Amino acid sequence: MELWDVLDENGHKTGKVVERGNPMNKGEYHLVVFILIKNTDGRFLISKRSENKPGANLWETPGGAAIAGETSIQAALREVKEELGISLQEEKGIFLKRLIFETTNSWLADIWVFNDDINISDIVLQVEEVSDVKLATKDEIFDLIQEGHFFSDLLADIIKV
Repeated sequence: MELWDVLDENGHKTGKVVERGNPMNKGEYHLVVFILIKNTDGRFLISKRSENKPGANLWETPGGAAIAGETSIQAALREVKEELGISLQEEKGIFLKRLIFETTNSWLADIWVFNDDINISDIVLQVEEVSDVKLATKDEIFDLIQEGHFFSDLLADIIKV
């Protein structure tokens, strides 16, 4: 069972928690993080969603929902560790922006950038989540988005970092 803190539109905790999948009220949000890991050569680490997930075999950046009690940066570090088996250093994280998504269960998306040279051979995939990884340039990512091979086009406006 995964629990989420319920937040207001400013990202402040309301004191409520909700179990993942349960409905939330209008004006309530949960926190999601997306992590861009950029090597010094300008390429980004992207991962392919496993076959058992919605959007199977599409490329994406690491990320996911924050669990109750976590800060945004803690969620970012945990998601990368869980999905890719690598530990990023908190002090290398740069908060880029927060986006608001109004849906049935509305969410706030915090975008983090880590400038870090990751060696692909050090990655240990969580096979339930990730089936492959690669380093890609901005142009390669834009091509994947345009061809429909990327999970979300959210990255198109964000990757200009």
